[in-house]
Amino acid sequence: MKNKLLMGTMAFTLSAMLAACGGDDEMGSGDMSDNMEENMEENMDDMDHMEDEDSMGGMDHSGMNMSGSGEVPEGLGEAENPTFEEGDTAIITEAHMEGMEGAEATIVGAYHTVAYSISYDPTDGGERVEDHKWIIHEEITDATEEPYAEGDEVQVEAEHMEGMNGVTATIDSAEETTVYMIDFTLQSGEEVTNHKWVTEDELSAE
Repeated sequence: MKNKLLMGTMAFTLSAMLAACGGDDEMGSGDMSDNMEENMEENMDDMDHMEDEDSMGGMDHSGMNMSGSGEVPEGLGEAENPTFEEGDTAIITEAHMEGMEGAEATIVGAYHTVAYSISYDPTDGGERVEDHKWIIHEEITDATEEPYAEGDEVQVEAEHMEGMNGVTATIDSAEETTVYMIDFTLQSGEEVTNHKWVTEDELSAE
């Protein structure tokens, strides 16, 4: 909706400027048309960027460390009778970054824990990260026995994205669930190994 409004405003502005400049002999109509076309292209590029951010929930995942070491945090227990077991394949239904949704994932491990989405300011000075999914209870410094709740502040011991490790983050949501470590291939052809984490709700059987 906002893009339609923006396009309408741009079209109106262009018409008004062409009408106002119709009798101006100092700038040729060709020059004016070229300038207008350049401005329209720049604005269209901006709208495309906005649409890309909207499709990812407004998050910038350019700094995400997609592959991991395969090590899991101390105290993290394997899930009993998970929907997807080690070696199974499943389809990723929600993307944490571009090219991930729809990819076939191979399950590396399944663990029962509490998964959190968090917001925080990266230690490297980058833009604030909103609603990052996911960190787990065992990746919180001096974690309490009881799960944290929305609005709680925690210190993170994970480097899923650049500048994450050591930050103080705000809990946006908490969910007791099975989380999976997975291998998969992005649409770009890049292979991702030991990716942490996806939840059971973000996978489906083939």
